[in-house]
Amino acid sequence: MRILIAEDDSILADGLVRSLRQSAYAVDHVKNGAEADAALSLETFDLLILDLGLPRLSGLEVLRRLRARNSNLPVLILSAADSVDERVKGLDLGADDYMAKPFALNELEARVRALTRRGAGGGPTVVRHGPLSFDQVGRVARIHDQALDLSARELGLLEVLLQRLGRLVSKEQLVDHLCAWGEEVSNNAIEVYVHRLRKKLEAGGVRIVTVRGIGYCIEREAPTVGAPTLNPMPDPAPDLTSGRTPNPATGRTPTRTPEASSALPAGHDCK
Repeated sequence: MRILIAEDDSILADGLVRSLRQSAYAVDHVKNGAEADAALSLETFDLLILDLGLPRLSGLEVLRRLRARNSNLPVLILSAADSVDERVKGLDLGADDYMAKPFALNELEARVRALTRRGAGGGPTVVRHGPLSFDQVGRVARIHDQALDLSARELGLLEVLLQRLGRLVSKEQLVDHLCAWGEEVSNNAIEVYVHRLRKKLEAGGVRIVTVRGIGYCIEREAPTVGAPTLNPMPDPAPDLTSGRTPNPATGRTPTRTPEASSALPAGHDCK
C-alpha cells in the first residue's frame, strides 16, 4: 500500500513517514500543494494524508482538483485545532476523515487502517490463499493460523504478489510499489527479499514461482469457497526509462507508468 503525505512541517512529516513505514506502508512525502497536485496527477496512491495549510497551493485546492479528476482516493486531512471552518470545507469537498493538530500517532495509524477498510468497500480485509492468510489492515500474515515473522519489505512484497495472484510481477514493478521516491533498491535486493519470503512461505505449501529474466508470481490454486479476494491493483506498464519525464513540480522522475496488462507471457503459467 502506497501513501502520499502532503505536509510542510518537516518534523511532523518525518515522524509520520517513520511510523507508517514501520507498519509496512510505502510512503512518499511532498512539502507543498503544487508538488502534491503534480504527484497525484502523475502517480497512483492508496491514501492521501493532506495538510490544509500547505504553501504554494492550499490543501483545499489540492483536494478540489483531486475530486475534479473523479478520483475516489481516500483522503485524511490534517488541520490546526482552531480551524473548524476549514475542516468543514474539506469534508464538503470530499475528504473522508480529519485530524486536528496536535494528535497521537497511534490514533492516526488507526484512522489510516479504518480508511483502508473503507477503501476496500467495507468487505473482508483478510485474504486467504490455501493455508496462507493476509490481514491487509492489521499487516499480519499467517500460515495455518501461525503468524509469520515478516519484515516490512516482505509484507509489502507479499501484498503485491497476492494482489496479482497467478500473474507475473516484474522486478521493476515491485520496486515501483514497494519503494518511496529516492530509494535506491537494486534488482539483487529484490531477489534477496523474494528469497527470504519464499523460504517462509514454502513451509506452508505456498510457492513463489520465478520466471527467469521476467519476474515472479505466487502459484495459483483452486480458490477456497467464500474466500475474499483483493481488489485488483493497477498494472503499470513495463519500465521504459527513456520514456519517463520528471515531475514538473518536484523534479523527481515518476515511479509509476501508465497502466497496461501484466498478463503472463505464453508458456509462463502460474496456475
